[in-house]
Amino acid sequence: MRARSQQLQEIKGKSFDVCVIGGGATGSGCALDAQLRGLQTVLLEAGDFAGATSSAATKIIHGGVRYLEEAIKDVDPKQYHVVVRALHERVRMLDNAPHLTRKLDFLVPSYHWLDVAYLDIGLKIYDWLAGAARISPSKFVSREETLERMPGLNREGLLGSVEYADGQFDDAGYNLALVHSFCDSGGRAANYARVTDFRRDPADRLSGVVAADRLTGEQFTLDARVIVNATGPFSDSIRQMATPSVPARMRLSKGSHILLPLNLFPTSDAMLIPKTASGSVLFALPWGGRLLVGTTEREVSPGDDLFVSAEEITFMLGELNRYLARPIKPADIVSGFAGARPLVSSGEGESTERLARDDVIEIDEKSGLISIMGGKWTTHRAMAEDTINAVQQALNVSVTECPTRSHVLHGGVGFASELWQQLVRAHSLSEPTALHLASKFGTAAWKILELARAEPALARPLTPGGAPIQAEVVYAVREELAQTIEDVLSRRIGLQYYSWKDAIRAAPMTASLMARELRWTSTQEREALTQYGNRIHHLLQRAGLEAEPSSASDGSAA
Repeated sequence: MRARSQQLQEIKGKSFDVCVIGGGATGSGCALDAQLRGLQTVLLEAGDFAGATSSAATKIIHGGVRYLEEAIKDVDPKQYHVVVRALHERVRMLDNAPHLTRKLDFLVPSYHWLDVAYLDIGLKIYDWLAGAARISPSKFVSREETLERMPGLNREGLLGSVEYADGQFDDAGYNLALVHSFCDSGGRAANYARVTDFRRDPADRLSGVVAADRLTGEQFTLDARVIVNATGPFSDSIRQMATPSVPARMRLSKGSHILLPLNLFPTSDAMLIPKTASGSVLFALPWGGRLLVGTTEREVSPGDDLFVSAEEITFMLGELNRYLARPIKPADIVSGFAGARPLVSSGEGESTERLARDDVIEIDEKSGLISIMGGKWTTHRAMAEDTINAVQQALNVSVTECPTRSHVLHGGVGFASELWQQLVRAHSLSEPTALHLASKFGTAAWKILELARAEPALARPLTPGGAPIQAEVVYAVREELAQTIEDVLSRRIGLQYYSWKDAIRAAPMTASLMARELRWTSTQEREALTQYGNRIHHLLQRAGLEAEPSSASDGSAA
């Protein structure tokens, strides 16, 4: 991928067939699909790629067991459509990014035979709807096997569990693979490029955008025959920028997650808690060497500060601890994150918990803006396919076959499960580092290790005893358009998800390497370090996990 400065030079003042606004899962999927269909495409993101909703998922590739239950109970065809579509897209996600995805078995612990019967029937319907796309059949698992696989469960009254299969993925990594694949195919992309206005032709139809480089303050323009709004939670602001009179459509639901040491509940399977006090489901699953627990659901507004609150922690741990032999305490939490799900509403008064996760394509007859709204991560590719079909129709060209159904993403071409062993043999890496590189970057890990071979100091761990190495920071800047410390430690490397404290420890070295690559002054480096330290401190404070300020500048733990 070209450096950000070069990308911008090839965007400013140029003309494109398609401009996609929004670099999350759906926008990046739209950009890749359009470019692969032969449409010259540019992708603009106001923040960082996957910087909001698309890196705040529960990391599950799924049809949605909960949505199926709602579809049956409420005779809701929208929920049914979401489930069926997602079940079939699930397999495509697994196939198109084998390095970032895996099959995951879910156990639903059962303490009443009526629950076993209810779950078994529901999951058999889930299997049936998947048809040929089914991963593996659901089944009842005995008490003995359930405890063998999840020894930390509350044993009192446990009858066994019901098992089913879905997928798991690295959401931020998958989003970046979409962007990287888009650029590999000839597209142009820029993060921290906010669209501030539209250019219009004499008939008042959109003909381009005015954008601001948020890192320099410079404004620039570009022309585009069709503009796609894929900004998720911020869709209404772009729609109303194009046509101020259009009514708002988006309803946002905040989802929070916490991460815990995996040894507190050792398992290689996921656990589904089918009904919490709020009526929602809760997941506890192994992810990135941690136990990921989530999610919550609370309506929020665009622009709200999204963080894991102490109240949400109390709720999640309260629900989780009902199923555990030994309770987990807030002090055990090592990290967390929150994001806003973009839901499309057709009217007032609906609870966000009851809004279908279906997607809507809206074509503004006045301006020509095409907006893709709603949906969920698992269906991002299908949403993009439908959107680019609409783009080709707007361009008055034939709708061509969608190429993304079987397009292997960057880092996945040639990937094999034994890649980490090859990395160990070729570069004398530790097993944790090799596993980390293979699962985070796939075959692109070879490029990272080439950097370390050319500059041996970059082979050192980013933190003492940690798996990530310094070369990943250089790669993130040169090849993945990272511009801030959080871009690197959160979305490129994943260390911020693994541990807030480890991320703080890694921040000084990360800042030093970024300063060299981006030619920061010493003042800019200090400011970046202070800003990142304040960011992590803010997250800890809002979660009720830290009383005193901490500093990233001296490498101290948060």
